[in-house]
Amino acid sequence: MKNQDENPKTKTDVVIYTDGACSGNPGPGGWAAILIAMGVEKEISGFDPDTTNNRMELTAALEALKELNRPCNVTVYSDSAYLVSAFNENWIQNWQKRNWKNAAGMPVSNRDLWEALWEEQKQHTMTWKKVRGHADNPYNNRCDKMAVNEIKKNTP
Repeated sequence: MKNQDENPKTKTDVVIYTDGACSGNPGPGGWAAILIAMGVEKEISGFDPDTTNNRMELTAALEALKELNRPCNVTVYSDSAYLVSAFNENWIQNWQKRNWKNAAGMPVSNRDLWEALWEEQKQHTMTWKKVRGHADNPYNNRCDKMAVNEIKKNTP
């Protein structure tokens, strides 16, 4: 999905919409992402039998970024303030400085996913944008439906 040239002005622009869902919290969960590049859309989704909503939100973004095979200009749209704020408000850098402790001195939840996301996003020129969930964004609504469908098709 990317141009091999690593100059930000010539890298391929990729737009990613993500969402996560959980039936119970914790409980069975689903995640979904739509990647859009060069006029092509790709849908990905998955399931976890025992997870949390936050883990599914992070997994959706992580799995989408893992689909990219070279550096791109990436804009991620998510309805998760947890995900978007962690990047836009430098939470992750602060957690790293405090040895993965939050402002209250407690271990950061979902550290494994945050570390993996941090590594994946470093190779790209990233923009993180918050969208209102279950509102008027058709891509966010599609991701929500895909994530919920993962739960429905994988649970009795």
